[in-house]
Amino acid sequence: MTKAAILDEARKEKRTLLTEIEAKEWLKSAGIPVVDTRLATSKTEAVEIAKKMGLPVALKIVSPDIVHKSDAGGVKLNLMNATQVAKAYSEIMASIKKHNPQAKIVGVSVQKMAKQGVEVIIGMTKDAQFGPVIMFGLGGILVEVLKDVSFRIVPLEKRDAAEMITEIKGFPILKGYRGQEPANIPYLEDLIVKVSNFVDKNPEIKELDLNPVFAYKDGAVAVDARIILEGGK
Repeated sequence: MTKAAILDEARKEKRTLLTEIEAKEWLKSAGIPVVDTRLATSKTEAVEIAKKMGLPVALKIVSPDIVHKSDAGGVKLNLMNATQVAKAYSEIMASIKKHNPQAKIVGVSVQKMAKQGVEVIIGMTKDAQFGPVIMFGLGGILVEVLKDVSFRIVPLEKRDAAEMITEIKGFPILKGYRGQEPANIPYLEDLIVKVSNFVDKNPEIKELDLNPVFAYKDGAVAVDARIILEGGK
């Protein structure tokens, strides 16, 4: 889907939260690396997509009414075969109907499990005084526990991104800690600038989260993505 189609669909349905599929398609079109993610609207389709994509895969609920998918039982990881994919689809649907019975369900996203890397987060929120502000830090659950993040006002240049990366306390982890593979720092700098340019060119975005982004020695990829648009329902 194009940006125009994504925005038209969201406005038609009077929603501000894009689905993971929509968010990733928009980001991918802007050159921001995301894990290949496809929509399945049935158990059979989920299995077929998983086989074509290549196992193992992850399944996640796709609903404009569910922000925290894991909390609602809407995420299943490391599915190794067709039987596990089918079972996971059924379990996700049952869990969502139990915990969020009024939620609109679009289907499930099927995505190939990405190689584990250093988890980082790149996000954006809008400050009432300064406008869009980019955030960078250690990702996954660490961002909630440690709150080890840095901020800069959009637009950013590469030197701003470099400062954001080096000033977090977890920077030694990115450099390779106790034999762990280091992240490609210049690639992360470029990625932060790409995200800055993306939100600068798209003022209709109110919030953005790429979490986690798996950082590798040869690049990085966003495993999950969330975009919230301006405006209310």
